[in-house]
Amino acid sequence: MIAERKDDHVRYAAEQQRRPGGHNQFDEVSFVHHALAGIDRSDVSLTTRFGGIEWRAPLYINAMTGGSERTGAINRDLAIAARETGVPIATGSMSAYFADASVADTFGVMRRENPDGFVMANINANASAEQARRAVGLLRADALQIHLNVVQETVMPEGDRSFSGWAPRIEEIVGAVDVPVIVKEVGFGLSRQTIDLLRELGVSVADVAGRGGTDFARIENDRRRDADYGYLAGWGQSAPACLLDAQGAGIPLLASGGVRHPLDVARALALGASAAGVSGGFLRTVLDGGVSALVARITTWLDHLAALMTALGARTPSDLTRCDVLLHGDLRAFCADRGIDTGRPATRSSTYDITHETVGGIR
Repeated sequence: MIAERKDDHVRYAAEQQRRPGGHNQFDEVSFVHHALAGIDRSDVSLTTRFGGIEWRAPLYINAMTGGSERTGAINRDLAIAARETGVPIATGSMSAYFADASVADTFGVMRRENPDGFVMANINANASAEQARRAVGLLRADALQIHLNVVQETVMPEGDRSFSGWAPRIEEIVGAVDVPVIVKEVGFGLSRQTIDLLRELGVSVADVAGRGGTDFARIENDRRRDADYGYLAGWGQSAPACLLDAQGAGIPLLASGGVRHPLDVARALALGASAAGVSGGFLRTVLDGGVSALVARITTWLDHLAALMTALGARTPSDLTRCDVLLHGDLRAFCADRGIDTGRPATRSSTYDITHETVGGIR
């Protein structure tokens, strides 16, 4: 039953990705072009550091799948691509492993194929502290993701219906494992209030995982006989909205959900993310073109991201937070409603000491 559900998720997610892409709120973030901002490519480093973690690049393959023969093969290919490109990777939810230990290798393959890489285990907020330790141990994981998916569970025919224990369970897991804990949504976004609570619970990093990528409300509705939750399609906040909402939250942020190309990665970093994650787009690539296609795509993205940083005058990913950005449309309206200053990002390069460096286009 669980294996069938995991295969359904992959099938419906891939179908969403193969439909023509449209506008999302990353399109409502634009950089102010400063024509003399450019620096030397040799001065650009993609290394990102946050929450006691260091990654070679601010890009990661986010949680997708596992728990069936087919999804185990997908995880193998994703792990090989991560190994060849040096980007971090997360497994999908390991609930299937807790229910049936015989599927362990559909997750463990990620470590076997990527023995020296940064691998994140993924569990749900109902998991026990002991299950969290098992997940970390199986993968020799470098970090543990806990996903929050109330809306998905609500629409899922066989989903959970009790959520009040999630916060205390997260706090328990944080105290039970010896690796950083990253809490993520599954595509509906994390509000400022949620991120503040996660910080209080001891969580190391929050992945805002916003609206705009794979829509799990649609996936679960497609799995329902009556498909009667269609009105929930598009629920939640986008990754750019979440990043703006969480400014100054005092916890490192990651951004996923609707990241389509290197410019979206740069936009996410400019809004305060330490790295950007991709699931659906990379899934489509590996299903349609295999490992070689995904390796080529990730390699190209990293090359283009470095090129964009060179043009913007950002020596490191964190330097992108000094670049001037404009906010438009519904994203700007969201900020107004939430009391977020939309003017400061447009002129923030002038607030830094730039006597000896180029940032945001002013020397």
